[in-house]
Amino acid sequence: MARQGTQDRKDRREDLRNDRLSSSFRQRDCMLHSALINVMVKAARRAGRSLKRDLGEIEHLQVSLKGPANFVSLADKRAEEMLYTDLAKARPGYGFLGEEGGAREGTDKSHTWIVDPLDGTTNFLHGIPQFAISIGLAREGTVIAGVIYNPANEELYIAERGKGAFLNDQRLRVAGRRKLNECVIACGLPHIGRGDHEQFRREMIALQDKVAGFRRFGAASLDMAFVAAGRLDGYWERNLSPWDIAAGQIMVREAGGIISGIDGHDNALTTGHVVCGNEFVHGELVKILKPL
Repeated sequence: MARQGTQDRKDRREDLRNDRLSSSFRQRDCMLHSALINVMVKAARRAGRSLKRDLGEIEHLQVSLKGPANFVSLADKRAEEMLYTDLAKARPGYGFLGEEGGAREGTDKSHTWIVDPLDGTTNFLHGIPQFAISIGLAREGTVIAGVIYNPANEELYIAERGKGAFLNDQRLRVAGRRKLNECVIACGLPHIGRGDHEQFRREMIALQDKVAGFRRFGAASLDMAFVAAGRLDGYWERNLSPWDIAAGQIMVREAGGIISGIDGHDNALTTGHVVCGNEFVHGELVKILKPL
């Protein structure tokens, strides 16, 4: 009991220290962004502090399998409950769709939070600092705001419809490359229990002699954020869920990019298949991938 009390005091001190360290960021958030974005950022930061603590105690986390190589940890569940509590308090009545808890109906049928409390769980459980909290808000089925936050490196991506996309208050713009052989493209990578392996092999064969390189980072929201930031030229992946896509979708669009399903004009949020990049890269990827 004494040991637990000591740990609780340490956790409280860490929270206070993190609050002080990030207070300047939050003050700028409040000055520069809408009340809606501020609500989302505040929720993401609080859940992020919980994930950072859990990252330091990975070996002690309770982990279970939802399916082959599909892990869920206590960290995922704890972060989702924090996010639900904070978002519901700030916007009572909004619906909530989370990866771990599923759909929770709200009295306001026109607004729904779409949340992945820990995108990149496998990375997280291996101590790889490429994971994120992803929060999207849909109004009448259209995503109007998104926040993607990686607490491991304090990178905070925000976007709101008609107001642009930002990384730590720096305006984002997709890369401008217009030659596929100069482009670095990210993708999903089928593994045990996930994806159509043969189809992916056909896609790789069709693309690998046309691009400058492939990357597989393991967190879809950050892949789309990287496209928005111009770090990646394009990204495609199949068989995703709405919480993987929602925040990244508006991030890419507000950074001047194009995002769709594999057909080119369909809604990735509905189909679960994503292709994105600038207008040229998106068009080239669709042209190559659609027939496959």
